[in-house]
Amino acid sequence: MSTEFNFNIKNIRLDENYHPSDNTRITTNFANLARGASRQQNLRNALKMIDNRFNALAHWDNPNGTRYSVELEIVSVDLDIVGSGTSFPSIEILKTNIVDHTTNERIEGIVGNNFSSYVRDYDFSVLLLDHNKQQPTFSVPANFGDLHGKLFKYFVNSNAYKQHFKKPPVICLSVSNNKMYHRTENQHPVLGYEYIPNESSLTEQYFKKMGLQVRYFMPPNSVAPFAFYFFGDLLNDYTNLELISTISTMETFQKIYRPEIYNANATAGKRYQPNLKNADHSLTQIVYDREERSKLAIAQGKFAEEHFIKPYRAILENWSANYA
Repeated sequence: MSTEFNFNIKNIRLDENYHPSDNTRITTNFANLARGASRQQNLRNALKMIDNRFNALAHWDNPNGTRYSVELEIVSVDLDIVGSGTSFPSIEILKTNIVDHTTNERIEGIVGNNFSSYVRDYDFSVLLLDHNKQQPTFSVPANFGDLHGKLFKYFVNSNAYKQHFKKPPVICLSVSNNKMYHRTENQHPVLGYEYIPNESSLTEQYFKKMGLQVRYFMPPNSVAPFAFYFFGDLLNDYTNLELISTISTMETFQKIYRPEIYNANATAGKRYQPNLKNADHSLTQIVYDREERSKLAIAQGKFAEEHFIKPYRAILENWSANYA
């Protein structure tokens, strides 16, 4: 292959003083919280929720529930097609770091967590919608997700990734409201009970092209399972504290964004189907604009189409056809 990609990785602290950059996907959970009159209080409350949840799960040798705090970094990845002279904001993910206030140790957590991608916005909010316009039945375009999947695997295998991160990413998402989940007897001390879906989803198939497997777990004192996408062995490749950092971070965001599921007043049973119209849930004291988030996904997909897909279509198609 003659085409090469370079990745430029930038990190910024996500704290109560965070302001989204011009290149940040503003549909991203943390960026949505960081705007408007309530931005600082939003961030302060969310970060406190993360710390509280972390200490509740990491309860051993932690009698006061204050031993740990979680620091978050926003990792922005710009992709440069070598020779093009321009770069494109391809991926944005969160990295956790754990501060142990008893030992004064700073422990590296997990990268991944919240995952954002302009090309994924293009695939789901432009390509898939256009493909199904005025069609009698839903279908998926040929090679749907191939380019995105290969770009993601190329990034994870790149020297840039390996220089910045010690372990492969773990991405934590909400469960699908279109599927039924069945609880198994497999129970992990941190991840909790494992659930099995009744069928595969388009999201699962899309992430499989990224090289990721998926398992569903409901952590202790959570009310619904989460989808954990990963390489390798989720249960053995990561420490309990690393897993807790992902759970506490993503459960907090999902309570804010999906309160009907993750802040419901009833806990998922042995058979569970998420319901986005569930009225029996509580709201957090955090302002979040879900309607705006949905509209902006389309705008960001069109941005990717205009500034990345169309200008470099021939190069990208050739590279994708030759990348194993």
